Amino acid sequence: MEIKKSTRFSSFAVIQNMFFFQVSLGITANTVLLLFHVLTFLLQHKPKSTDLIIGHLALIHIVMLLIVGVIAVDIVGFPDLWNDITCKCVLYLYRLMRGLSICTTCLLSVLQAITLSPRSSYLTKFKQTSLHQNLCCFLFLWVFNMIISSRFLISTIATPNVSSQSLMFVTESCSLWPISYLVKYIYFSLVTFRDVSFIGVMALSSVYMVSLLCRHKRESQHLHSTSQSPKASPEQRATQTILLLMSFFMTMYFLDCVIASTSGMLWKNDSIHYRIQMFLGNGYATFSPLVLISTEKRMIKGLVSMWGRSVNV
Repeated sequence: MEIKKSTRFSSFAVIQNMFFFQVSLGITANTVLLLFHVLTFLLQHKPKSTDLIIGHLALIHIVMLLIVGVIAVDIVGFPDLWNDITCKCVLYLYRLMRGLSICTTCLLSVLQAITLSPRSSYLTKFKQTSLHQNLCCFLFLWVFNMIISSRFLISTIATPNVSSQSLMFVTESCSLWPISYLVKYIYFSLVTFRDVSFIGVMALSSVYMVSLLCRHKRESQHLHSTSQSPKASPEQRATQTILLLMSFFMTMYFLDCVIASTSGMLWKNDSIHYRIQMFLGNGYATFSPLVLISTEKRMIKGLVSMWGRSVNV
């Protein structure tokens, strides 16, 4: 019995350390990414069309990971800090940021597909988007996801010392009351519509970008010797980065869905498996800024120069 407790505590400690490392790394990387794209957008006369969207995505992930850090505090064990208002705010903001992450990632993939499209394409007329149009799009996404996530403002309660079979485990101190069939059906329909629609558009734009890249590669091989590999343009490199993000996002999303759908049946709301689900669910928020930073030459040069100055001082 003591051996089982020791093994369980050891597993808990490992997962806990990974959890805090993920949150710290993700917040740091997203903060660097956000500051860079905000400065780029403000200082450059003609910033890239993706600068505003990537900055928006980084801001969403910072808030999301901060909330995950708050949930991690609950996991460590501070039940006195949690009440109904705290639980409602934390879970509502977390679900809101997750929804916005899906929508903004989809928007980024669509914009990159439009940028890569040839002049003869029907998408050419969408290349010149104004700041006003982008802000209107962001406003729509925020309002849409705020409406969908409002379910958590209604049914979330603090349950630090309450145990009931009718409650649905969410964190150590927060649970969800069962809701009526009508509200549950409306919420499920809206979430399904959002996820299927945006992930479907994301997949279509990814397929479209892959087809464009393959066609460009064939044309390049036809114009150049096959022994010489022509360098990819900045648009193509950016497209390859976006495709990498899309594939990772979809992989983590489906893993999260599988674990979430089976956790209640197989693990009976076990807290350790819930932490594993949280770790996988937030993997994209940590991974995406690292990929974007590693492929952004402007940022790498700036960071290297800053590092050189600090070392010389």
